[in-house]
Amino acid sequence: MDLKQQFEAAKELSKSLPTKPSNEILLQLYSLYKQGSTGDVDTDPPSNPFDFVEKAKHEAWSGLKGKTQEAAMQEYIDLVNRLKQ
Repeated sequence: MDLKQQFEAAKELSKSLPTKPSNEILLQLYSLYKQGSTGDVDTDPPSNPFDFVEKAKHEAWSGLKGKTQEAAMQEYIDLVNRLKQ
């Protein structure tokens, strides 16, 4: 399987993990997925200062700026594989 196929397989696997990951791990999964699938953040931060979830997601993704999509894909795959055990 090439990297993109492994990435897609990990995405599907992440939906059926044995236990729900912590919020910190969920943010890491989200940001790595977005960086791997889209690249650097391409949206503005949420305008509502009380939308803490969207703000955290945006900040997590922004924190990966400059990481290549391939590196983010591999880190996402590795993280999902660790979580499935």
